[in-house]
Amino acid sequence: MEDERTQGRGGPGQGWSHPLPPWLRRRRGRWEDHAGGADEGSRAARWPWLSTVLLTAFVLVGSHFAAHAQEGERAPLDAFARVLLVLACGLLLWRQRYPVAVVFGTATTVAVYLGAGYPYGPVFLTVAVACFTAVVAGHRRAAWTALGLLWAVHLLVAHWLYRWLPPAGDDPAPFGQEIVVAGWAVAIVAIAELARIRREQLARDRVERAQAARRRADEERLRIARELHDVLAHSLSVINVQSGVGLALLDSDPEQARTALTTIKSASKEALGEVRQVLDSLRTPGDAPRTPAPGLDRLPELVEQAARAGLTVEVAGRPPRLSPHTDLAAFRIVQEALTNVVRHSGSRHARVRLDQGDGTLRLRIDDGGPATGADAGGSGNGLAGMRERAAALGGTIEAGPRPDGGFRVLAVLPTSAGEDR
Repeated sequence: MEDERTQGRGGPGQGWSHPLPPWLRRRRGRWEDHAGGADEGSRAARWPWLSTVLLTAFVLVGSHFAAHAQEGERAPLDAFARVLLVLACGLLLWRQRYPVAVVFGTATTVAVYLGAGYPYGPVFLTVAVACFTAVVAGHRRAAWTALGLLWAVHLLVAHWLYRWLPPAGDDPAPFGQEIVVAGWAVAIVAIAELARIRREQLARDRVERAQAARRRADEERLRIARELHDVLAHSLSVINVQSGVGLALLDSDPEQARTALTTIKSASKEALGEVRQVLDSLRTPGDAPRTPAPGLDRLPELVEQAARAGLTVEVAGRPPRLSPHTDLAAFRIVQEALTNVVRHSGSRHARVRLDQGDGTLRLRIDDGGPATGADAGGSGNGLAGMRERAAALGGTIEAGPRPDGGFRVLAVLPTSAGEDR
């Protein structure tokens, strides 16, 4: 028993549920968040220390080499320049928590860096990373605005303010350079947009898969509920009738009472076998069932069971070859209809007629009545289950009193339904 509780659910011990004090549950939740059990929102809010440190190192080293390459053209790197570089990189620590503030902060820092006349270099990478994060997070307008402001500052510095800003004696930048800057900005936003679209598509796919899984689980629960209802309702009805017969004849006719008890034993054994088959499908959903699902080939057994419950069943027509889904549904419909006759009808005679034609199977179950209760005819879950079975195959169920008395259930099922289900 211990192995069954601990295996097959993601590792040992997960089959048990131990109550934990509130303080320990809160601490356990924090441990799971750090271990990777948090949801996507929690993951997005983590501090990106590693990537920020690596980017800072790259920007500082790259800017050093850029200063040597542009020596004499741009102002040399000094302490203020290095502070701006570290600030632009350090802001990226908050890029997942506050993407809008970070994208404007990095753009402003880089604008100050450019206005001070420091060398062009990998400092622009900080703006690219901030814009990418903002666009992926859904703040496209903020990313575009920050890039536009940075480009406007670059235009002012490169073509007008260069006269008053360092380095001294600087010339205006060629306008061809602006095309490169614009292309760089558009490329950043385009890549970010592609990443955002891909991310949203993955999120939609996850939601659709989760919804499909829930639908399959709901359908499976409904199927199992129908199976258990049909099996138990029929068998318990037979047991109820036979137990009443046995009690009534226990003193006056012991032999007949023994026959009733034998019928109870047989019906309960069969019910246990079918319930076990349904439960086996829950334990091993991927395996083939150990025994075939019941079908209309077991109609004689159903007639015999009804006879043991005191109901005479007359069958007209031969069961046709059907797909497994249709065969099971037809059997369960006949079973439930006969169960309702046993439970709710004063008649001890029922007729089952099977007709096949035009790609459909017509099942008609009649009894002569009269009804013995307010819910005669099985207007509760049994009738609802029959309708659900028929509707799942594209068929119909009609049930109601007959004009000449009694009750009729008429099922029309497509003979080819369920082949690909």
